[in-house]
Amino acid sequence: MPAAVQQIEGRRTAREKWPGLLECEEFVYPPRLNREQASSEETATHKAYVADGLCGEEAFVSVADLTGGMGIDSIAFARRSRFVNPLRTQVLSHVDYVERSASLCALMEHNSKVLDLENIAVHCADSLEWLASTDQHYDIIYIDPARRAASGRKVAAFEDCEPNILQHMEMLRRRCRWLLVKASPMIDISLAERQLGDVAEVHVVSVQGECKEVIFVCGAHKGETEVHCVIRGRKEGSFYDCDFTRSEEAEAVPQLCSAIGRYLYEPDAALMKGGPYNLICQWMGVEKLARNTHLYTSDRHIADFYGRTWEVLHEVRLNRKDIAEAVPDGKAHVMVRNFPVAAAELQKQLGLKEGGDLFVVATTLGRRRTAFLCQAV
Repeated sequence: MPAAVQQIEGRRTAREKWPGLLECEEFVYPPRLNREQASSEETATHKAYVADGLCGEEAFVSVADLTGGMGIDSIAFARRSRFVNPLRTQVLSHVDYVERSASLCALMEHNSKVLDLENIAVHCADSLEWLASTDQHYDIIYIDPARRAASGRKVAAFEDCEPNILQHMEMLRRRCRWLLVKASPMIDISLAERQLGDVAEVHVVSVQGECKEVIFVCGAHKGETEVHCVIRGRKEGSFYDCDFTRSEEAEAVPQLCSAIGRYLYEPDAALMKGGPYNLICQWMGVEKLARNTHLYTSDRHIADFYGRTWEVLHEVRLNRKDIAEAVPDGKAHVMVRNFPVAAAELQKQLGLKEGGDLFVVATTLGRRRTAFLCQAV
C-alpha cells in the first residue's frame, strides 16, 4: 500500500511538474522529498537548451550529472537531440548519472530503460570522490548542491550547501569545458559570480511567474557575463529569453514617469531577480515610477508585457475612511513596492480582508509615497 500511494502521489505531481513522464506508464516515482527537490520538466528542458548552446552542433557531447537525485536533469541532457531537433535520430550525448543513494540509483536504472535512454550510465557513489577517481574529461559537468542544512532548514549560499562546491572548484573546472551550477532563487547573484569566478552566463529561470532556479555557467570566455532572464510558461508553450550585460543595464537611461498612466506593470520574477530594471523601459516602451521603484506604467495596454498587468482605477489615500469608500465590501489584495510598511501590516491598518478583484498598490511615485486602486488585466 505505501508503494502504491507513492506512485499515485508521483503521478499527481507529474501532471503539473513533469507532464511528459505520464506518457510512460512504467516510470517509477521516488519518495516525496526527492520529488520535491527535483527540477521541473520546464527547467530541466532549459538546461538541455543551455547545453546545446554551449556545444552547438557537435556530434557527441559528454555530460556528468553529479547530483543525480530523481534524474530529471539527466533525462533532459540524454534527450538533448530530441529537444533541440526532433528530426535527429542519432544520440548526441552520453550522460553519467552519479548518486550516492542506492535506492535512487536502482530507480534510475529502471527508468532510463523504460524511457529508452541507453545513453545514461548510472554510478552509485559520492560524486566528488567518483569524479576524482576517473580520468574522464567532460564537455559539461552539472551539479546541484543540496540546499537543506542538517536541521532541515533551507539554505542558499554555496558555503552552506552540501557539497560546498567552492572547496572543489579547481577539480571541477579541470575536469570539464563547461561547469553548470544550479543555485537557489534566493542566491546573491553578484556574490556568487565573484565566488565562482570565470562565469560566462547566468540564467535566471521562472515558470508560471515564480523564480525557480539560477544557473551559473562557468568556463573560459571573453567579454562580460551574459545574464539571461528566462520566462517560461506564463502562456502555454511560451518562452522568452531576455538577455543583457551589466554594462548595458548601467548605460541604459530609465524613463521616469511624472504621473501614473492607465496601466501599471510589475515585471516577471525572472526579471526582478536578474535586474534589467532600466532596460525594461526600452524593451517594453514603459516608464518607471521611480528610480528605486521597480513598477512601470503606460497609457496604452501592452498585451505581451513580461509580468503582471493592472488597470489603474484611481489614486487613493491610505486611511480607513477613504479605503472604505473605495472598497465597499472591505476585500482587496494589498501589495507594497518600495514602501516602508509591510503588506500584512498595511492590510490590518486599513481594515481590509484578503480577497476580491481589487488591488491596493502602495508604492513610491517620484519622491512621494502613494497608493493606487487597481484591478488585474
